[in-house]
Amino acid sequence: MNRIGNLKVVKKLNREISPKLRWLNYANTYSHKSSADYISMISGVEELQSGSDTRRLEAMVREQLKAEFPNIESMKSYEFLVDAVMHNIKKKQLRAMDNLK
Repeated sequence: MNRIGNLKVVKKLNREISPKLRWLNYANTYSHKSSADYISMISGVEELQSGSDTRRLEAMVREQLKAEFPNIESMKSYEFLVDAVMHNIKKKQLRAMDNLK
């Protein structure tokens, strides 16, 4: 008699918990497929052109800020300033692209 009760409990747990466990298993297993390492392994491309262009542009912005304002890189707001300049440049690029269309 006790075995039948246990069987019903096990079946109920399988019905109710199993979808959640399957989803967690799927999420843990396939979360790495959206990473840059996985994409570069599949495509053979080490870095996207847009990413390298953005990094070069940011390096140029940093150099220009250091040239115009000595010792600015030691200030707390330096990273915010770099981000703001990059944001403004990208915003202008998007506007220029919209104007071409």
